[in-house]
Amino acid sequence: MHTVTIDGEHLTIEDVVAVARDGVQVELAPSAKDAVQTSRAWIEEIIERGDPVYGINTGFGVFAEISIPPEASAQLSRNLILSHAVGTGDPLADEIVRAAILVRANTLAKGHSGVRLEVIDGLLALLNKGVTPIIPAQGSLGSSGDLAQLAHIALILTTDAQDHEADSGQAYYQGEILSGKAAMARAGIKRINLQAKEGLALSNGATFSAAIGALAVHDAATLLRTGEISLALSLEALMGCSAAFDDRLHQARGFEGQIHVAEAVRDLIHGSDLVDCTERVQDAYSLRCAPQVQGICWDTLAFVRDVIETEINAATDNPLLFDPGVALSGGNFHGQPIGLAMDFLGIALAELGAISERRTYRLIDRHFNCGLPPMLVDQDEDAGLNSGMMMPHYTAASLVLENRTLASPDSVQSLPVSAQQEDHNANAMTAARHTREIVANTAHVLAIECYTAARALDLRLRQYPDKKLGAGTKIAYETIRGVVPYQPGDAWWGPEIEDVKALILKKGLETASIS
Repeated sequence: MHTVTIDGEHLTIEDVVAVARDGVQVELAPSAKDAVQTSRAWIEEIIERGDPVYGINTGFGVFAEISIPPEASAQLSRNLILSHAVGTGDPLADEIVRAAILVRANTLAKGHSGVRLEVIDGLLALLNKGVTPIIPAQGSLGSSGDLAQLAHIALILTTDAQDHEADSGQAYYQGEILSGKAAMARAGIKRINLQAKEGLALSNGATFSAAIGALAVHDAATLLRTGEISLALSLEALMGCSAAFDDRLHQARGFEGQIHVAEAVRDLIHGSDLVDCTERVQDAYSLRCAPQVQGICWDTLAFVRDVIETEINAATDNPLLFDPGVALSGGNFHGQPIGLAMDFLGIALAELGAISERRTYRLIDRHFNCGLPPMLVDQDEDAGLNSGMMMPHYTAASLVLENRTLASPDSVQSLPVSAQQEDHNANAMTAARHTREIVANTAHVLAIECYTAARALDLRLRQYPDKKLGAGTKIAYETIRGVVPYQPGDAWWGPEIEDVKALILKKGLETASIS
């Protein structure tokens, strides 16, 4: 992919990832240019008529009833940016900021926001020339969107007659932290003097929430596929029972995700000599019920993906303009769809991590691991002198407990602001940030299971040298061992687990196991 073309209608999650993480260039579709110019003409007509329209010739929020004269419209937009850029906390990751800039440009490209083409061109120039605003993570209620964070982008992009460097925010450019003014000058991007409605159009909408959501959806799919691989590896290492993955069972219930997970595991373990080699008739829930638990995570992800892909192609500021120049004031900026979706996804991924941790526990407990050494030390007589996989499991358990707190729903929390004019807020940005943390934690939990299961398979195949792994699990096991060779005695496991996690996030394990 060399270029992403935006038109306000067809942006995908994969496009967002390509621009945010891989630096793919972005352009505006010709059809979108026509729509944007038409909507700007409507704004000019409204100003000329003098009709009172929220955000165009009135104040904002609780000041919506106060009229603003046309000659003050530019100052109105600039004041909005300056007064709203009050975020706090650590800076958001560059990939989130780039994703948000792309989503905002796509929103404006729909032609309902009334901005000039140069506003969208300016946003795309930030992406294409590598100027990344420094945006604080906290301070958004998710309604009227992510106001503070979007205003921080606008500090970089826009200016006024005074052009004070102190009012230009900060940005990363070519490895340096610069003032927004300096970064834009070095990159050769002209900062914009805002006109009527443009400050509101730049700052209204749950754009950062949606951007984080898009990245989380992409990563969640990777983690769910990894969860099938780690499940299959653990099933082999524990010499589990295949009956629980029989397609007839899952068709009888009918959930698509459940059917998919069972099929994936069957494919991975196909040809295994370890599965079904004991006299057990059924396994513990963390193995036997994994299709039911992990399957509904897939179904949840499908819903969340639909919400996020709808939102990144949505017109989300207020008011919106429609043919023949009608301005409608509404609430498309409200982040409730994103807040709920992120809460759902966070809960699903927390459960994926939780069931993975239980399998890791079974692998290391000699009472449940079907004859393997305690803590997976190399030999029984090494126990005590060596701790084996004891502490990696501690880390997994800690992250699972943290996920349980992070997965507590944020979207049910609301406080009124703006003198009760904005009396129900979505808390969407907090939900999205927490889900992103759950994604990171769950990736590490799965890496620990994969790492532990690979070690368990080393020991199991030593016990049964004549037995072979399934077609997919053999590839997955060998891929892990290609990154981290087996070590008999205690070693610094931490960096090796990080290597496995990096393999997972780069889809190396997933790609290898299905090749």
